[in-house]
Amino acid sequence: MLWLALGPFPAMENQVLVIRIKIPNSGAVDWTVHSGPQLLFRDVLDVIGQVLPEATTTAFEYEDEDGDRITVRSDEEMKAMLSYYYSTVMEQQVNGQLIEPLQIFPRACKPPGERNIHGLKVNTRAGPSQHSSPAVSDSLPSNSLKKSSAELKKILANGQMNEQDIRYRDTLGHGNGGTVYKAYHVPSGKILAVKVILLDITLELQKQIMSELEILYKCDSSYIIGFYGAFFVENRISICTEFMDGGSLDVYRKMPEHVLGRIAVAVVKGLTYLWSLKILHRDVKPSNMLVNTRGQVKLCDFGVSTQLVNSIAKTYVGTNAYMAPERISGEQYGIHSDVWSLGISFMEVRCLHIDASPLQLLQCIVDEDSPVLPVGEFSEPFVHFITQCMRKQPKERPAPEELMGHPFIVQFNDGNAAVVSMWVCRALEERRSQQGPP
Repeated sequence: MLWLALGPFPAMENQVLVIRIKIPNSGAVDWTVHSGPQLLFRDVLDVIGQVLPEATTTAFEYEDEDGDRITVRSDEEMKAMLSYYYSTVMEQQVNGQLIEPLQIFPRACKPPGERNIHGLKVNTRAGPSQHSSPAVSDSLPSNSLKKSSAELKKILANGQMNEQDIRYRDTLGHGNGGTVYKAYHVPSGKILAVKVILLDITLELQKQIMSELEILYKCDSSYIIGFYGAFFVENRISICTEFMDGGSLDVYRKMPEHVLGRIAVAVVKGLTYLWSLKILHRDVKPSNMLVNTRGQVKLCDFGVSTQLVNSIAKTYVGTNAYMAPERISGEQYGIHSDVWSLGISFMEVRCLHIDASPLQLLQCIVDEDSPVLPVGEFSEPFVHFITQCMRKQPKERPAPEELMGHPFIVQFNDGNAAVVSMWVCRALEERRSQQGPP
């Protein structure tokens, strides 16, 4: 099957999958599947048709980690759902937690009466007198790792976030003066990304940074990385955020346009959200664009704390290949500088590697003409988008509303996360196969 070749969880192939079909106002039906990764969208609709014979169902939904409903209408979206579910199962197994069924919600269904079908386990709220093994009641507490954003922020950011509660695991990467770790937060059972930065600053500046980071709790966008808290230990600040299992875009090269287009939509929406809060990102580049195996795309490391940005700049001197000309020249900069960085980032992810010395980079960005992509090798909308973003004069670059209305963005603004999910899953699988067995 195609899924087995592309899916990131081959170890799950022989594992029993339990799908819990939620019946409106009636309870739930558990369906046991012995070949989960091979399951097709039509297979699920057929079973829903047995459970709800009086209704016409053409799609169903599942909930992501934030409690948002994601609609499944095709095999591609089915694969994205299974990819998401198996990633949560792996987390639950690592943390020794109970494996919960995959819950789905049929759309446009009429609630049927109580029934019991061969191979299915029915649970209704009428009473415990079921002869078959009942599904877990909706009213019982859940051990799932999936919590709403508000609940996670309440758990992780109410003063409980501290060094003692974090167990560091793998090193995810280095950059911008810090090291990023995959970590486990003991009280919540949540996998986090923790960025640790060494800063030689005063206690007063530490307090100012913590105060400026408070605005991150108010960020509420599915295109911005979730922030769970920060703390100082001596001269180290640890910033705890949502973990994205696909990593950053800087490790993905020669990305097809139909994939990059969906990613571009999410990045532009994330930047537009930040700009609406009067926040400049200040460090737009592929390593600050994160993806996961569910096809989500989120921005991280944006400059909400001016003091933190300045402290890092003073402590770690270096050249940013993605900076706009006006920033390198020391002039005033704003939203349009983020737009330049957006353009050069997508140019690199699509086709190029930036391979030059710091001095060459400075001279090229400030003194030379902006690079132009040949139309013959790339689509006209993509070439035009990059060209507009990388105008040398800041005011000639697109404003936020113009970015969202650009044909390249409009073309791929279809909400199809499965395209990104499949690309990420395939790339991760290829990377693992190249690395060989541990």
